[in-house]
Amino acid sequence: MKVQIKAAIALAMVIAAGYAHAQTCSGMSLGNNASLNGYVPFPSANAWNNNIASAPVDPNSPAITAAPGFTGLHLHHDFGSTSTGYGIPYVVVDSTTTTTVPINVIDYASESDVVVAPYPANTPIEGAPADCSGWPDTDAGDAHVLVLDRAKCELYETFNTHRCNGRWAASSETIWDMENYESRPWGWTSADAAGLPIFPGLVRYDEIASGEIKHAIRFTMEHTKDDANGGYFVYPASHAAGNIWGVSNVMGMRIRLKASFDISGYSAANQVILTAMKNYGMIVADNGGYFYFQGVPDSRWDDDDLVKLESVQSSNFEVLQVAPTFPGWDAVTAPTGPPPTINSFTATSSGGSGDPVTLNWNVTNGEYSIVSPSVGAIRGTTVTVYPTVTTTYTLYATNEYGRSTAQVTVTVP
Repeated sequence: MKVQIKAAIALAMVIAAGYAHAQTCSGMSLGNNASLNGYVPFPSANAWNNNIASAPVDPNSPAITAAPGFTGLHLHHDFGSTSTGYGIPYVVVDSTTTTTVPINVIDYASESDVVVAPYPANTPIEGAPADCSGWPDTDAGDAHVLVLDRAKCELYETFNTHRCNGRWAASSETIWDMENYESRPWGWTSADAAGLPIFPGLVRYDEIASGEIKHAIRFTMEHTKDDANGGYFVYPASHAAGNIWGVSNVMGMRIRLKASFDISGYSAANQVILTAMKNYGMIVADNGGYFYFQGVPDSRWDDDDLVKLESVQSSNFEVLQVAPTFPGWDAVTAPTGPPPTINSFTATSSGGSGDPVTLNWNVTNGEYSIVSPSVGAIRGTTVTVYPTVTTTYTLYATNEYGRSTAQVTVTVP
């Protein structure tokens, strides 16, 4: 099975972009929909950042593109110049000055990273729902929240997010290491149905202003292929949300605008978007409107110009070779293996309330670790905490096959 997984990943990442990131996380501006100033989240070899202009077409591409749910459609932009109803906003923060808050994760806690998050009180929520409306878990639409922490280089994402009197609740929470890109366990969802991060697939105006988009674009299909086990997914997705059998769209499927498609008649801004669709493609990330691709709301968008992208027909796209072989994995056939092994999780003694205590751990085969409460994701194997009362700390170690936990109690005299 490990050979199959490695082959799948190698195939999906066949052509690497080969460019160095222009900036580091610390170079991002602060604030709502702030400029990243050239920074591209995740390593250049990551699936989102691979240049796939020369990648092979899947043998099933003609059949997939001719099937119901793909043929006869056209592009739709799912963002614009207003912040209400169109587009997914985000905020860049610095956790050294932004207070972290707990997130009450309700529906998918077992597949979430339940950690404190640096959510400012005015963090934008997709769709701009009124505070306390439907609190704490009434369906409010996608209601995504995306927070980029430039201090720790981490991305926090929640969906069906609610805010009420300073408290936060969501259906799921995922934290992503923007320096390394950890894998979600196979079969796990994220704030996106495909188990993928949302932010790296959004079209942003600061990219248009720079003249180049250097990543794949997130898009939705109304229907994705279902089966008795919840549907299919292919790399880089980790989760399916199939809703009908009679289509050939699967989560994680990557499509590319054909090189022969003439973009010369489009505006300079639209040419940047269309060029990205040729060089980096689009990845099926969720069920939604057919051929809707997502971006960030920004007052600088020319809505009348964006509408002209609707002239691009689905027949102008081709499906890149998927891994594993179409239709991919489902919840039963997805790769399996051992979760991380936590060999030790210890704490030094506390001398008194508020005194420093060092937590140490040793984990085998872990991709990332989280310490709760009040700590969050940690790179490395140690962290210093300052408990004021007797506290039990939980270590969550996660890899592509699952999660392991261990606890240690610090007694405060």
